[in-house]
Amino acid sequence: MNHTSFSVIAACTLFAASSCGTSRQADVAPQADAAIFESFSYKGNDDFYAHNPLPDDSSFYNPILPGWYSDPTICTNGEGDYFLATSTFTYVPGVPVFHSRDLVNWTKIGHVLTRESQLKNFRHQHVSGGIFAPDIKYNPANKTYYMITTNVGAGNFFVKTQDPFGEWSEPVYLPEVQGIDPSFFFDNDGRAYIVNNDDAPDYKPEYPGHRTVRIVEFDTETEKCIGERKIIVNKGCRPEEKPIWCEGPHIYNVDGTYYLMTAEGGTSGWHSEVIYRGKSPMGPFEPWEGNPILTQRDLDNNRPDPVTCAGHADLVKTAEGDWWAVFLACRPIDGDYENLGRETFMLPVKWTEDGWPYITKHGETIPMIVSRPGVTRTDSVTFGNFEWTDNFMSPSLDMEWHTLRGDAAGLYSLSAPVNHLTLKCSEIPTTEKDVAAFVGRRVQHHNYECTTHMVFEPADTCQHAGLVVMKDETHQYQFAKSRNDDGNIMVLRKIDENGSTDIASMPLDADVTGVDLRLVSKGKSYDFMFSTDRGDTWETLMSGVDARHTSTAAAGGFTGTLVGLYASKTRI
Repeated sequence: MNHTSFSVIAACTLFAASSCGTSRQADVAPQADAAIFESFSYKGNDDFYAHNPLPDDSSFYNPILPGWYSDPTICTNGEGDYFLATSTFTYVPGVPVFHSRDLVNWTKIGHVLTRESQLKNFRHQHVSGGIFAPDIKYNPANKTYYMITTNVGAGNFFVKTQDPFGEWSEPVYLPEVQGIDPSFFFDNDGRAYIVNNDDAPDYKPEYPGHRTVRIVEFDTETEKCIGERKIIVNKGCRPEEKPIWCEGPHIYNVDGTYYLMTAEGGTSGWHSEVIYRGKSPMGPFEPWEGNPILTQRDLDNNRPDPVTCAGHADLVKTAEGDWWAVFLACRPIDGDYENLGRETFMLPVKWTEDGWPYITKHGETIPMIVSRPGVTRTDSVTFGNFEWTDNFMSPSLDMEWHTLRGDAAGLYSLSAPVNHLTLKCSEIPTTEKDVAAFVGRRVQHHNYECTTHMVFEPADTCQHAGLVVMKDETHQYQFAKSRNDDGNIMVLRKIDENGSTDIASMPLDADVTGVDLRLVSKGKSYDFMFSTDRGDTWETLMSGVDARHTSTAAAGGFTGTLVGLYASKTRI
């Protein structure tokens, strides 16, 4: 079994050479046209966690899911189980699912979309295409969990299961539900509805970003939409201000009053969450005069440890009767950029005397340390400075790993040789919108280190393999072993819109087949190092490499940065 270990506050020192996750065993023999990886280790080293220990056992860090876990959605079965899911876009497997009994201690239990039949038309989509904004809900009437979402290459669909720890059904597409961000609402009377974001009325927007929220009834027996699909929000909570992107809608029945919650402002710095209420899920809905109920757009981004872009929330009522919200937000460096993407945060929901819920007030900062009294934090939490090591001893890839646009099953092996990950050199490079020989995991800290040991003998100047830091097709760094006309080399390549540029290289002795690769992120910059003697000595290939190149600020898009392993036979 793969070994995964977490620590709430890990030591702030970098890996010693002896702790890179590898034993000093003899290298396996190189394989033609393939790179063999013995291990991979990742360790977070953020200053905030090191300098701000949690004050007691009921406290936890925000974000609860650090790194690129965007568009969170949450539900409960009313029996003390909570399930949380997030977007994955074109990464596979799709839509991770976390389970908790107390909202503080979360465990990743799997993914909703695990089969090729559930992942339609992923090839040729941008990294930020694919699966948008899932919604997970439990229907007590038939004791079934539903996940509904948008595949931007195929349309809106849902899958279902009565066991969220197991497999989910084949997708059921809903061609009559246009737009994005669908969400189920199961009412107390057994009736069901789908609410989502769609185009302006008559598909004639009055300004860029003019959208609507629409609702339609859904029959769980026939799995068909029934009746009129109705607009319940046009533009947003203050139409006279021309609000943009009313999206990510959810409906809740609170003691007979229906609350509609949506995001507004887009997912960047103007992001927010707003609330409406009415007497029927079909409306009409009135907005709260105190909106927004969540935002950070009115705060100075130069404040210490800023949290920005907050919005796209979902609410859950606990067995104890209190309400909590999960939502996405970002943690930029110096208010400028980050490689973490949109992360999952959690805060308690408060209520006004006249019955309006809110998460933050005007000018209130999102705290990075929160408490849930009565809950005891365990050592297996998902946040803080932790260490994760994969020695590739499982017959399947660990749940932390993702491939792109397909499962890449024909491009890797965990059994040839055993206890190693072998990647075939693929003709599809990581820059193409297709399935490459690549496995990656989320970057979850500004400051982190990852190390791998690789055995690889490139056959020609086109073959290369090693570590890759990837934001999208045109924002990457490849840290690889390759060849030039004089022999084997270690090379660092910057991938941008113009192609590939070698920004550093060093020759390797001809008899060196195994090499350790180390990447150290310092938030604003990367250092790339390698060792040919199992970590006794390290050579710096290049330090101070610009990390902004792989950030959302530079690349755009909806994902965060991944770091991973790759092998290619195509020189970009």
